[in-house]
Amino acid sequence: MGLRICDDVFLHEDTCHVYVLRDRDTRQAVLVDFGSGDVLDRLGEFGVDRVTDVLVTHHHRDQVQGLARAVAAGIRIWVPPVEADLIARVDEHWRTRPLDNDYDVRQDRYSLLEQVPVTGTVAEYRTERYGAFDVYTHPLPGHTVGSVGYFVDIGGRRLAFTGDLVHGEGRVWSLAATQWAYTGFHETAGMEGVAATVLSSMQVLEREPELLLPSHGDIVTDPPAAVARARRALQELLDMRRRTPWDPEGKLRDPWREVTPHLLRNTTSMANSYALLSDHGTALLLDFGYDLTTGLAGGGDRSSRRPLLASIEALRRRHGVDRVEVALPTHYHDDHVAGFNLLREVHGTQVYSPSHIAPVLRSPERWDLPCLWYDPIPVDRELAPGGAPLRWREYEIGVHELPGHTLYAAAYSFTADGRSVIATGDQQSTEWEPGIRPELLNYQYRNRFRIDDFVHSAELYRKLRPELMISGHWAPFEVGDDYLDMLLAEGERLARLHRELLPRDVDLGAEGFAARIDPYRSAVPPGGTVSLEAAVRNPFPRRETAEVTLCVPDGWDAEPALRQVELPPSGEAAVRFLLRVPRAAAAAERRRVAVDLTVGRMRLGQQAEALVSVR
Repeated sequence: MGLRICDDVFLHEDTCHVYVLRDRDTRQAVLVDFGSGDVLDRLGEFGVDRVTDVLVTHHHRDQVQGLARAVAAGIRIWVPPVEADLIARVDEHWRTRPLDNDYDVRQDRYSLLEQVPVTGTVAEYRTERYGAFDVYTHPLPGHTVGSVGYFVDIGGRRLAFTGDLVHGEGRVWSLAATQWAYTGFHETAGMEGVAATVLSSMQVLEREPELLLPSHGDIVTDPPAAVARARRALQELLDMRRRTPWDPEGKLRDPWREVTPHLLRNTTSMANSYALLSDHGTALLLDFGYDLTTGLAGGGDRSSRRPLLASIEALRRRHGVDRVEVALPTHYHDDHVAGFNLLREVHGTQVYSPSHIAPVLRSPERWDLPCLWYDPIPVDRELAPGGAPLRWREYEIGVHELPGHTLYAAAYSFTADGRSVIATGDQQSTEWEPGIRPELLNYQYRNRFRIDDFVHSAELYRKLRPELMISGHWAPFEVGDDYLDMLLAEGERLARLHRELLPRDVDLGAEGFAARIDPYRSAVPPGGTVSLEAAVRNPFPRRETAEVTLCVPDGWDAEPALRQVELPPSGEAAVRFLLRVPRAAAAAERRRVAVDLTVGRMRLGQQAEALVSVR
């Protein structure tokens, strides 16, 4: 028989520790992790007739390799939100995971060989009912990016099921697993998981468990002592790769720094997030991406990016904030919005967005843009740039279009503690001194940069005359006339150089294309249809006729075969096609379609593509 931990909690030894939580009245059980699944052959030894649920701490094979047995037995399977794709869609992960010239050193290949369906994902930072038990789930990144821990009160004792965060009395099961990235420029580069393990262990202790129940190693009967032992060695290991000692206490306990008494900067987030405090005990956030970050893992798949909410608790504890009411995005990039959905789910935060950014947040799959967040972000209120200011509590917040770093960006202007402030996202660096050549214009062509964008932003700043500029990746900056003059001069120089270098007689814009398709990604069943809109650009300063053809896979059909549209000088127009997928089409991911474009007498060819999956 397995080891009895306490009344109705047992440990079954398998490829990992499988914990059995028994409800003796119904003789049903909830399992934490599953191993090979042979626990199902031993249920009688635990006084159990049936397992209702399995709670998975992380995706590694030693935890989940037998999950197919759970599916066959009709058991509900709950997995960490960030790692669901590594269990339920792991076939796709194996198909697309880069292997050549590979700099992603995470142990994401220590995943299931074949995918299994799951019931759902666990709700982080909340208590939910699984079987007969109330279980609180907390993110515990360290051993993997997406690891979670489960806290259960049974018989007056609080138990913490911590996966592979710690091993026995103050060790870790694997140090190799804690290396999330090959190298980098973050303060904990190459040691991301080590730093995360320290911070996660500290958060485990905050919930005051009596026992830690790890996936490997002995039961931890003195959690503070075990964490202290592991933390000392992990801190020393981490500091060996740093010039200055790392301060986990400061990151976890006091992440916010005062810009003004009512405007705080989160020093643990990437990108910067700011909290505007009201005298009503509530807060508004400007951006909220990767909180309490110890550096991003290699790769760009869903399991490599994880939002957290640690700084929100510090906002309440140290600054008297009862509720984060609103979050505003400066732009749609993941490092600025990754935490928005979690804020909504856990704290009821509403998202207000400028009207030109909202469509990207709501439907990221429609857009051919870099740095998109994986999931749709609902928008509760759209704001009109250049319109009436947003009134929130005692503040008036101006909303301004700010194209440059990306076409879909905004600046916010407001007064905090008597100082005029402008929030500019990633538009430009504020690390500048007079007389030193700036490295500050942050433009990316795929973000739909336009040649005069930085001229227009410099003109906006000169109009608003802010005293303080707060930005996405640099410290708050005292704005003077010399800085504003420099921004305008650099913006004009950037525009001049583009005009000198790009063709004079064919204007395809800075991005270099004359068409795009909406939606960029779509899914259609065999025999189904999808409507595609092609936006086409006139590259000439005269009226022209464009001929647009939709190029489709063999056997597919587009209606009409050809569209003609009149384009104003240097203008745009949109044309629609109906794409039909044949009933006999096999399931396939990312079939390519394109628009072939001729404007006037110039054949530009297949200027834009879109991806259509048959499912």
